[in-house]
Amino acid sequence: MNYWLMKTEPSTFSWDDLVRDKKTGWDGVRNFQARNNLKAMKKGDTAFIYHSMDEKSIVGVAKITRENYPDPSDNNWVAVEIAPLKKLKKPVTLAQIKGDKRFNNMALVRSSRLSVQPVRKEEFDLLMALSEVN
Repeated sequence: MNYWLMKTEPSTFSWDDLVRDKKTGWDGVRNFQARNNLKAMKKGDTAFIYHSMDEKSIVGVAKITRENYPDPSDNNWVAVEIAPLKKLKKPVTLAQIKGDKRFNNMALVRSSRLSVQPVRKEEFDLLMALSEVN
């Protein structure tokens, strides 16, 4: 299984929207590197949902339920389908991540603008543990 981080603007589509809808097509990605990451996703992979803009925090975990297919808004791009797995007990902020040297090589720190990015298993486990700390 692979791990990912998918960014969204909560005013456009939030974690609560995903929970309400029970699943969604993750489309509209218009960056070649992010597209390649979508293409690499496999059914059953896990992805953090990251609220960008003002929140700048990881808020939940989703599961990839359908591998890449043509983006309905533009067949030159791809989409995947995701479903919610778990809301984090406590969001993990970008400031926390940047302040912890264990994440210095994380894509979120190195390529903060990339909307779909890989997460290493060790990073995933550490972030899940941080989300449980009061």
